[in-house]
Amino acid sequence: MLSGALCEARGDSGDPAPADIALPIPELIDATKQGNAVGLKAMAGRHAFVPGKPARTYGYSAPILGPVIRVQRGDEISVTVENALDAATTVHWHGLLVSGHNDGGPQQLIHPGDRWRPVLKIDQPAATLWFHPHPHHDTARQIYMGLTGMLIVDDGSDARLNLPRTYGVDDLPIILQDRSFDDDESISYDSNDLNALDIAYGARGGTFIVNGAIMPVAKVPRGLVRLRLLNAGNAQNYELRFSDRRVFHVIASDAGFLAAPVALTQLTISPAERFEILVDFADGKAISLETGPDEQMGAFGRVAPDGSTDYVPVMRFEPTSAKPRVTELPPRLIELEPVTPSAAVQRRQFVLNSGLCGARPEAGVHADMPNLIGINGRPFDINRIDVETKLGTSEIWEIVSVGMAHPFHLHGALFRVLSIEGNPAPPHLAGWKDTLLVEDKAEILVTFNRPATRDRPFMYHCHILEHEDAGLMGQYICT
Repeated sequence: MLSGALCEARGDSGDPAPADIALPIPELIDATKQGNAVGLKAMAGRHAFVPGKPARTYGYSAPILGPVIRVQRGDEISVTVENALDAATTVHWHGLLVSGHNDGGPQQLIHPGDRWRPVLKIDQPAATLWFHPHPHHDTARQIYMGLTGMLIVDDGSDARLNLPRTYGVDDLPIILQDRSFDDDESISYDSNDLNALDIAYGARGGTFIVNGAIMPVAKVPRGLVRLRLLNAGNAQNYELRFSDRRVFHVIASDAGFLAAPVALTQLTISPAERFEILVDFADGKAISLETGPDEQMGAFGRVAPDGSTDYVPVMRFEPTSAKPRVTELPPRLIELEPVTPSAAVQRRQFVLNSGLCGARPEAGVHADMPNLIGINGRPFDINRIDVETKLGTSEIWEIVSVGMAHPFHLHGALFRVLSIEGNPAPPHLAGWKDTLLVEDKAEILVTFNRPATRDRPFMYHCHILEHEDAGLMGQYICT
């Protein structure tokens, strides 16, 4: 059973754990240093979120989470994925531009004891990506149990721009998740025992976790530090700020650098989104990274244990006397290609219904739930191709969310945001993306330059994982 359903999730966290646990830094696998051959094992393990109380978890070659894999643009990476779990899984390279045969969607199940050997041709700019399972009806559970890893594409820009790039020192992976715990501090998730609220709103836990730890502390140099933020939660939108309200600068979103750093004091990051930010710790002040109420959820979005709307800390940063390597913010980053809607060969509309409003779509899995989930009135069918696109073309996709906000994700392609609720994209969302939080309506310009066939199509879906598993997903081919 999923512990801490929506209505209970915000009351189970208690007081935050003391910030005396060092921020765990996942192992860095530099593919070029091992002949561009990478091995991963999806496995069960034991991990103590609370000291002395190990819980059953999943991980990639680790008890929980997985390594950070760094790859170089222009390289070809041979990956071997072994499934040591007791359930079928896949590995989806989220944000990586590869063909449908290497994408790791729900059609590419790796059964227990089997191996999958994709070849990943790296041909895109520097970016922070990630990898995770994608088996239909079981994605939410497997990620909730810990299957998440980060993927970094390097193209030499970091050195050219003089950005912080010492992994684990001034260049930190920050994997954000939220979980609910049973009385014995274990986590559990039963896909067959979800109730209507679990599916309609997604699983939201009352304890916030960073890199697998509750309230960790990161020792950082007194200069610019780069945080690679990943929302790997099932459904929660994080409203991030620092406890002293300091300004930070967004330098990259999902698929790469922005044109120039964007100054913010608060950042919304929805499930599957990534942002790279630069934070200046030159003042030597210890501060916390906080998250606030999920504004998309109203009363259900509160995060404080007492039910208030106050912000709560998720981790702490403590500057040290170590000499910083980078102290100056670059004024410019890259030249973004102009957005040209006139190049679109077609316009399509996708209406995302979470079951909170609208008519009941066709029956499918979870058919006992009221007004269930689908895109354009139809739940996902793995035997149906919903959209056919052409290589080398662009299309305008209008995404409409019904009932609540949905983080919309597209496999095999990247997009630029044309409008959000009729307004231009804010500067930090003006770069290339693969995931966008859509509260009402948004228009995106999608560029298709990777092939996908009928037996290995690409997916598009809501990245609230319970929505995805319940059918808020479609398939497209690109030929």
